[in-house]
Amino acid sequence: MSTLLIKNASFVATMDKNENELRDVSIFCENGVIKEVGNCKNIVKNIDKVIDANDLIVIPGLINTHHHLFQNLTRVYKPAQNKPLFSWLTSLYPIWQNIIPSDIYISSLIGISEMVLTGCTTTSDHLYLFPNGSKLEDQIEAAKLVGCRFHAARGFMSVGESKGGLPPDSLTENENFIMKDCQRVVEEFNNPDPFSMLRVVLAPCSPFSVSENLMKITAEMARSYNVTLHTHLAENDEDIEYSMKHFNKSPGEYAKDLGWLGDDVWHAHCVKLSRSESKLFSKTCTGISHCPTSNMRLASGIAPVRNWIDLGVKVGLGVDGSSSNDSGHLLAEARQTMLLQRVKHGAESFSAREALKIATKGGAETLCRRDIGEISVGKAADFAIYDLNQIDMSGTLSDPIAALIFCGPIKTKYTICNGSIIAETGHMKNFDLNISLEDHKLASKRLLSI
Repeated sequence: MSTLLIKNASFVATMDKNENELRDVSIFCENGVIKEVGNCKNIVKNIDKVIDANDLIVIPGLINTHHHLFQNLTRVYKPAQNKPLFSWLTSLYPIWQNIIPSDIYISSLIGISEMVLTGCTTTSDHLYLFPNGSKLEDQIEAAKLVGCRFHAARGFMSVGESKGGLPPDSLTENENFIMKDCQRVVEEFNNPDPFSMLRVVLAPCSPFSVSENLMKITAEMARSYNVTLHTHLAENDEDIEYSMKHFNKSPGEYAKDLGWLGDDVWHAHCVKLSRSESKLFSKTCTGISHCPTSNMRLASGIAPVRNWIDLGVKVGLGVDGSSSNDSGHLLAEARQTMLLQRVKHGAESFSAREALKIATKGGAETLCRRDIGEISVGKAADFAIYDLNQIDMSGTLSDPIAALIFCGPIKTKYTICNGSIIAETGHMKNFDLNISLEDHKLASKRLLSI
C-alpha cells in the first residue's frame, strides 16, 4: 500500500461537479486514488510521502487531448515557419520520412516531459507515421518511463500523392497491414480498467490521407474492441475545400456518414465546424480537442469554443505537434483559449475558470475518462501543484486560481500522477532529463542534416 498526504493546501480548485474551491485543506491518497479531502483526520499514521502545500495551489492534473510528439524534432523548421496547413505539411514530410524508431522514443520522452513539468498528467498522442520500422510501442515505452497516463493513438495514412492524397506515398501504409497492426496494438497494450495508465486509440490521420473505406472499418474495429476513435476534422478552409471536392460533403456530414460521431469519438481542431455540425456533435456527445496556438500559428482561424460550450459539446485542450505550436504547455493553451474567445465575443464572454475547466475535466470527458480530471473522493490521485511564491504569481492573492490562466504559463512545483511524484521543481524524477536532451539534440541534428 502506498500513501500520499498533501497537507494544508492554501488553495484547491477541485473541478468537481459543484466546482468547489477550497482553502487550507488536505488531500489523502492511497494506492493512487483520492480517499479523503478536508481535514484528513482519519488517516493511517505511517504515510509514505507528505507534501506541505502551504502557499501552494493544487488543481487536477492537466489533460492533453491532441499532440504529435515526433514533431518536436523539427520545431521552427525554417522553410515551414510561414505556411498554412497543407503547404506546412508538404514542406515537412520529406524530413519526417527519415525518422527512425529511436527518434520516436526520444521525441516522446522529451515531449511528454515538457508537458509534465508544466502540470500535465494525462496525454494523448496521435502518431500517424511509422517510417523505417517505427512502432507504437516506441512511444509507449517513453510514457511508461515518465510515469504519466497515456492514450496512444495508432494513427495512419493510406492515401498518398499518387492517389490524390497529401502525403508522399513513402509515408503511407498498406490498409490490410494497418488493420492488422491496429488489432495487434489494441490486444497487446490497451488497458480499459479504471485508473488505467495506458489506453490505445484508433486514429486515421485525416480525411485527406485515408480512404473512406478505411475510415469506416476503423470505426467498426474500434467499437468491436470498445476503444476510442480520433482524427483531424475541419481544421481550416483548405480542409473544407478538400472535403467538398472529394466527398461532396462538409467534414461534419462526412464524419456522420462514416460512423465517426459518438461518445467514443473526438476530433482535433474543428475550427471551421458550422453551427449545425456543432449541434450534431452535442447531440451525439462527440468531443473536440481545441488547439488554439496551433490554429493561430497556421492561420487556421478562431474556433467557436464559446458556442460549443453553450451547446453542450465536450471540449478538451490540445497542444498539437511541436512543429505547429512550438511549445507544449497546457496552461498556455488555456490562456490562449480565454483570450481568443474574448477577442471574438467580448471581455465578459470567457472566464479563467472556464479555461481551467476544459484543461482538466473537459479533457477527461473528451477522452472518455470518468476517473480523472477532478479532485474528489474516488478519483485518481493526479495533481498539478504550483507555488504562489514565484515572480509570475506575485500580487495575485485576490484570486490565485484565476492567476494560473491570466499570469501563466508557469511550471509546477510538483506534478503527481497515480499518487507518485513524477516531476519536482523542474526535474523529472524517473530519469536524467539532461542526458535525454542531448540524445534529442543528436536526433534532431541528424534529421535536419545540421
